[in-house]
Amino acid sequence: MLKSMTGFGNATVEAGNLSVTAEIKTLNSKFLDIYCRIPRQFSDKEIELRALLTHQLERGKVELSLNLARTNAVRPGVTINRPLVAAYVSDLKETANTMLMSISDGDVLQLALQQPNAYLTESLDPTADASDWITVQAAVQEAIRRCDAFRRQDGAVLENKFQEYIQTITDRLADVEEQDTRRMPAVRERMRNSVKELLDSESFDHNRFEQELVYYVEKFDISEEKVRLKNHLAYFLEVLATEEANGKKLNFISQEIGREINTIGSKANDSTIQHFVVQMKDELEKIKEQTMNVI
Repeated sequence: MLKSMTGFGNATVEAGNLSVTAEIKTLNSKFLDIYCRIPRQFSDKEIELRALLTHQLERGKVELSLNLARTNAVRPGVTINRPLVAAYVSDLKETANTMLMSISDGDVLQLALQQPNAYLTESLDPTADASDWITVQAAVQEAIRRCDAFRRQDGAVLENKFQEYIQTITDRLADVEEQDTRRMPAVRERMRNSVKELLDSESFDHNRFEQELVYYVEKFDISEEKVRLKNHLAYFLEVLATEEANGKKLNFISQEIGREINTIGSKANDSTIQHFVVQMKDELEKIKEQTMNVI
Protein backbone atom coordinates (compact mmCIF):
# COMPACT_ATOMS: atom_id res chain seq x y z
CA MET A 1 0.00 0.00 0.00
CA LEU A 2 1.22 3.49 -0.84
CA LYS A 3 1.97 6.04 1.87
CA SER A 4 1.89 9.75 1.27
CA MET A 5 4.58 12.00 2.71
CA THR A 6 1.87 14.42 3.84
CA GLY A 7 0.58 13.56 7.29
CA PHE A 8 -0.52 14.81 10.68
CA GLY A 9 -0.89 13.20 14.07
CA ASN A 10 -1.26 14.44 17.64
CA ALA A 11 -1.74 12.74 20.98
CA THR A 12 -2.07 13.69 24.63
CA VAL A 13 -0.96 11.31 27.39
CA GLU A 14 -1.42 11.98 31.11
CA ALA A 15 0.42 10.23 33.91
CA GLY A 16 0.52 11.39 37.52
CA ASN A 17 0.54 15.17 37.51
CA LEU A 18 2.02 15.45 34.00
CA SER A 19 0.15 15.98 30.72
CA VAL A 20 2.21 15.60 27.50
CA THR A 21 0.93 16.64 24.07
CA ALA A 22 2.91 15.54 21.01
CA GLU A 23 2.16 16.89 17.53
CA ILE A 24 3.76 15.65 14.31
CA LYS A 25 3.40 17.22 10.87
CA THR A 26 5.01 15.84 7.73
CA LEU A 27 5.36 17.26 4.22
CA ASN A 28 6.95 15.97 1.04
CA SER A 29 10.71 16.27 0.72
CA LYS A 30 13.36 14.54 -1.34
CA PHE A 31 15.12 13.40 1.82
CA LEU A 32 14.31 12.98 5.53
CA ASP A 33 14.44 16.36 7.26
CA ILE A 34 13.54 16.42 10.98
CA TYR A 35 12.89 19.49 13.12
CA CYS A 36 12.15 19.11 16.86
CA ARG A 37 10.64 21.63 19.26
CA ILE A 38 11.01 20.06 22.69
CA PRO A 39 11.28 21.36 26.29
CA ARG A 40 14.78 22.17 27.44
CA GLN A 41 14.71 19.51 30.15
CA PHE A 42 14.56 16.82 27.42
CA SER A 43 17.16 18.34 25.10
CA ASP A 44 19.46 15.38 25.81
CA LYS A 45 16.77 13.07 24.41
CA GLU A 46 16.58 14.74 21.00
CA ILE A 47 18.86 12.20 19.33
CA GLU A 48 16.70 9.37 20.63
CA LEU A 49 13.55 11.09 19.34
CA ARG A 50 15.16 11.65 15.94
CA ALA A 51 16.08 7.96 15.71
CA LEU A 52 12.48 7.01 16.51
CA LEU A 53 11.09 9.37 13.86
CA THR A 54 13.65 8.20 11.28
CA HIS A 55 12.80 4.53 11.82
CA GLN A 56 9.02 4.93 11.61
CA LEU A 57 8.43 7.87 9.24
CA GLU A 58 11.25 7.07 6.77
CA ARG A 59 11.09 10.11 4.48
CA GLY A 60 9.77 13.66 4.22
CA LYS A 61 9.98 16.92 6.13
CA VAL A 62 9.03 16.05 9.73
CA GLU A 63 8.19 18.56 12.45
CA LEU A 64 7.76 17.39 16.06
CA SER A 65 6.36 19.64 18.80
CA LEU A 66 6.19 18.66 22.48
CA ASN A 67 4.22 20.53 25.14
CA LEU A 68 4.29 19.61 28.85
CA ALA A 69 1.85 20.79 31.49
CA ARG A 70 1.48 19.96 35.18
CA THR A 71 -2.05 19.11 36.22
CA ASN A 72 -1.73 20.11 39.91
CA ALA A 73 0.43 22.20 42.23
CA VAL A 74 4.14 21.46 42.05
CA ARG A 75 7.22 22.88 43.70
CA PRO A 76 9.09 25.39 41.54
CA GLY A 77 12.52 24.45 40.30
CA VAL A 78 13.89 27.80 41.57
CA THR A 79 13.24 29.16 45.12
CA ILE A 80 14.24 32.32 46.98
CA ASN A 81 17.16 32.12 49.40
CA ARG A 82 15.16 33.74 52.22
CA PRO A 83 17.86 34.01 54.92
CA LEU A 84 20.26 35.69 52.51
CA VAL A 85 17.55 37.99 51.09
CA ALA A 86 16.56 38.98 54.66
CA ALA A 87 20.21 39.89 55.37
CA TYR A 88 20.30 41.98 52.18
CA VAL A 89 17.10 43.82 53.23
CA SER A 90 18.49 44.59 56.69
CA ASP A 91 21.76 45.87 55.29
CA LEU A 92 20.03 48.03 52.68
CA LYS A 93 17.77 49.62 55.30
CA GLU A 94 20.70 50.36 57.62
CA THR A 95 22.59 51.89 54.71
CA ALA A 96 19.63 54.10 53.82
CA ASN A 97 19.19 55.25 57.45
CA THR A 98 22.91 55.99 57.74
CA MET A 99 22.69 58.16 54.64
CA LEU A 100 19.45 59.78 55.90
CA MET A 101 17.57 58.54 52.83
CA SER A 102 13.98 57.35 52.63
CA ILE A 103 13.27 54.15 50.75
CA SER A 104 10.10 52.03 50.61
CA ASP A 105 9.99 48.41 51.70
CA GLY A 106 9.04 47.35 48.14
CA ASP A 107 12.11 49.04 46.66
CA VAL A 108 14.34 47.47 49.32
CA LEU A 109 12.97 43.99 48.53
CA GLN A 110 13.42 44.52 44.80
CA LEU A 111 17.04 45.52 45.30
CA ALA A 112 17.66 42.58 47.63
CA LEU A 113 16.29 40.09 45.06
CA GLN A 114 18.76 41.40 42.50
CA GLN A 115 21.78 40.58 44.67
CA PRO A 116 24.05 37.55 44.12
CA ASN A 117 22.81 34.13 45.25
CA ALA A 118 19.31 35.45 46.02
CA TYR A 119 17.85 32.36 44.32
CA LEU A 120 18.37 28.65 44.89
CA THR A 121 18.06 26.04 42.13
CA GLU A 122 16.72 22.76 43.45
CA SER A 123 18.41 19.57 42.33
CA LEU A 124 16.36 17.60 39.79
CA ASP A 125 14.71 14.37 40.82
CA PRO A 126 16.08 11.66 38.47
CA THR A 127 13.18 9.35 39.34
CA ALA A 128 10.64 12.00 38.33
CA ASP A 129 12.56 12.71 35.11
CA ALA A 130 12.56 9.02 34.15
CA SER A 131 8.82 8.81 34.75
CA ASP A 132 8.21 11.96 32.71
CA TRP A 133 10.30 10.59 29.84
CA ILE A 134 8.19 7.42 29.71
CA THR A 135 5.09 9.63 29.38
CA VAL A 136 6.75 11.67 26.63
CA GLN A 137 7.67 8.51 24.72
CA ALA A 138 4.11 7.23 24.93
CA ALA A 139 2.74 10.51 23.54
CA VAL A 140 5.26 10.61 20.69
CA GLN A 141 4.61 6.97 19.76
CA GLU A 142 0.86 7.56 19.59
CA ALA A 143 1.34 10.73 17.52
CA ILE A 144 3.56 8.78 15.10
CA ARG A 145 0.93 6.02 14.83
CA ARG A 146 -1.79 8.55 13.99
CA CYS A 147 0.46 10.36 11.52
CA ASP A 148 1.26 7.06 9.81
CA ALA A 149 -2.46 6.23 9.60
CA PHE A 150 -3.05 9.65 8.00
CA ARG A 151 -0.29 8.92 5.48
CA ARG A 152 -1.79 5.54 4.61
CA GLN A 153 -5.22 7.08 4.11
CA ASP A 154 -3.80 9.76 1.84
CA GLY A 155 -1.76 7.09 0.05
CA ALA A 156 -4.94 5.14 -0.74
CA VAL A 157 -6.34 8.25 -2.43
CA LEU A 158 -3.12 8.60 -4.46
CA GLU A 159 -3.30 4.94 -5.47
CA ASN A 160 -6.79 5.45 -6.92
CA LYS A 161 -5.57 8.50 -8.82
CA PHE A 162 -2.63 6.57 -10.27
CA GLN A 163 -5.00 3.85 -11.48
CA GLU A 164 -7.21 6.46 -13.15
CA TYR A 165 -4.24 8.11 -14.89
CA ILE A 166 -2.88 4.76 -16.13
CA GLN A 167 -6.32 3.76 -17.39
CA THR A 168 -6.61 7.00 -19.34
CA ILE A 169 -3.20 6.41 -20.96
CA THR A 170 -4.26 2.82 -21.76
CA ASP A 171 -7.45 4.09 -23.42
CA ARG A 172 -5.52 6.60 -25.51
CA LEU A 173 -3.06 3.86 -26.51
CA ALA A 174 -6.03 1.81 -27.76
CA ASP A 175 -7.06 4.85 -29.81
CA VAL A 176 -3.52 5.05 -31.21
CA GLU A 177 -3.64 1.38 -32.22
CA GLU A 178 -6.97 1.90 -33.96
CA GLN A 179 -5.70 4.96 -35.80
CA ASP A 180 -2.51 3.11 -36.72
CA THR A 181 -4.54 0.59 -38.75
CA ARG A 182 -5.79 3.50 -40.86
CA ARG A 183 -2.40 5.21 -40.99
CA MET A 184 -0.35 2.27 -42.29
CA PRO A 185 -2.16 1.87 -45.66
CA ALA A 186 -1.39 5.52 -46.40
CA VAL A 187 2.24 4.94 -45.38
CA ARG A 188 2.46 1.89 -47.62
CA GLU A 189 1.00 3.84 -50.52
CA ARG A 190 3.63 6.54 -50.11
CA MET A 191 6.35 3.89 -49.96
CA ARG A 192 4.96 2.19 -53.08
CA ASN A 193 5.07 5.43 -55.01
CA SER A 194 8.62 6.10 -53.85
CA VAL A 195 9.70 2.61 -54.86
CA LYS A 196 8.02 3.00 -58.26
CA GLU A 197 9.95 6.20 -58.89
CA LEU A 198 13.18 4.44 -58.02
CA LEU A 199 12.41 1.49 -60.27
CA ASP A 200 11.59 3.78 -63.18
CA SER A 201 14.76 5.73 -62.70
CA GLU A 202 17.63 4.98 -65.06
CA SER A 203 20.09 5.37 -62.23
CA PHE A 204 18.36 2.80 -60.07
CA ASP A 205 20.66 1.53 -57.30
CA HIS A 206 19.65 -1.70 -55.55
CA ASN A 207 21.75 -0.93 -52.47
CA ARG A 208 20.19 2.47 -52.10
CA PHE A 209 16.78 0.94 -52.62
CA GLU A 210 17.29 -1.47 -49.71
CA GLN A 211 18.59 1.29 -47.47
CA GLU A 212 15.62 3.54 -48.27
CA LEU A 213 13.20 0.68 -47.64
CA VAL A 214 14.70 -0.13 -44.24
CA TYR A 215 14.74 3.57 -43.34
CA TYR A 216 11.06 4.06 -44.11
CA VAL A 217 10.02 0.88 -42.33
CA GLU A 218 11.90 1.83 -39.15
CA LYS A 219 10.81 5.45 -39.33
CA PHE A 220 7.07 4.82 -39.48
CA ASP A 221 6.61 1.52 -37.66
CA ILE A 222 5.54 1.98 -33.99
CA SER A 223 4.69 -1.66 -33.25
CA GLU A 224 7.55 -2.16 -30.78
CA GLU A 225 6.80 1.09 -28.98
CA LYS A 226 3.16 0.14 -28.51
CA VAL A 227 4.13 -3.25 -27.05
CA ARG A 228 6.70 -1.72 -24.68
CA LEU A 229 4.27 0.97 -23.57
CA LYS A 230 1.65 -1.67 -22.75
CA ASN A 231 4.23 -3.59 -20.72
CA HIS A 232 5.31 -0.48 -18.80
CA LEU A 233 1.70 0.42 -17.97
CA ALA A 234 1.03 -3.11 -16.74
CA TYR A 235 4.23 -3.10 -14.68
CA PHE A 236 3.28 0.23 -13.08
CA LEU A 237 -0.03 -1.23 -11.88
CA GLU A 238 1.73 -4.43 -10.77
CA VAL A 239 4.21 -2.51 -8.61
CA LEU A 240 1.43 -0.25 -7.33
CA ALA A 241 -0.35 -3.28 -5.86
CA THR A 242 2.70 -4.57 -3.94
CA GLU A 243 4.40 -3.62 -0.70
CA GLU A 244 7.45 -2.61 -2.76
CA ALA A 245 5.63 0.42 -4.17
CA ASN A 246 7.45 3.66 -3.45
CA GLY A 247 7.69 7.07 -5.03
CA LYS A 248 11.16 6.59 -6.53
CA LYS A 249 10.35 3.28 -8.21
CA LEU A 250 7.06 4.56 -9.62
CA ASN A 251 8.84 7.64 -10.92
CA PHE A 252 11.44 5.49 -12.72
CA ILE A 253 8.67 3.49 -14.42
CA SER A 254 6.87 6.69 -15.42
CA GLN A 255 10.08 7.88 -17.10
CA GLU A 256 10.11 4.71 -19.23
CA ILE A 257 6.45 5.27 -20.09
CA GLY A 258 7.33 8.80 -21.17
CA ARG A 259 10.09 7.59 -23.50
CA GLU A 260 7.71 5.28 -25.37
CA ILE A 261 5.01 7.94 -25.64
CA ASN A 262 7.51 10.44 -27.04
CA THR A 263 8.82 7.92 -29.57
CA ILE A 264 5.31 7.08 -30.76
CA GLY A 265 4.61 10.76 -31.23
CA SER A 266 7.80 11.39 -33.20
CA LYS A 267 7.54 8.31 -35.46
CA ALA A 268 3.81 8.26 -36.17
CA ASN A 269 3.81 11.41 -38.31
CA ASP A 270 0.02 11.52 -37.95
CA SER A 271 -1.99 14.45 -36.56
CA THR A 272 -4.65 12.25 -34.95
CA ILE A 273 -2.07 10.13 -33.16
CA GLN A 274 -0.27 13.30 -32.09
CA HIS A 275 -3.51 14.42 -30.45
CA PHE A 276 -3.69 11.17 -28.46
CA VAL A 277 0.00 11.50 -27.55
CA VAL A 278 -0.61 14.95 -26.06
CA GLN A 279 -3.40 13.52 -23.89
CA MET A 280 -1.15 10.69 -22.72
CA LYS A 281 1.61 13.16 -21.85
CA ASP A 282 -0.85 15.21 -19.83
CA GLU A 283 -1.81 12.19 -17.73
CA LEU A 284 1.84 11.20 -17.36
CA GLU A 285 2.72 14.64 -15.95
CA LYS A 286 0.04 14.13 -13.30
CA ILE A 287 1.62 10.79 -12.40
CA LYS A 288 5.10 12.29 -12.10
CA GLU A 289 3.80 15.11 -9.93
CA GLN A 290 2.03 12.73 -7.56
CA THR A 291 4.99 10.35 -7.25
CA MET A 292 6.90 13.23 -5.64
CA ASN A 293 4.53 12.98 -2.65
CA VAL A 294 4.87 9.20 -2.20
CA ILE A 295 7.31 7.76 0.32
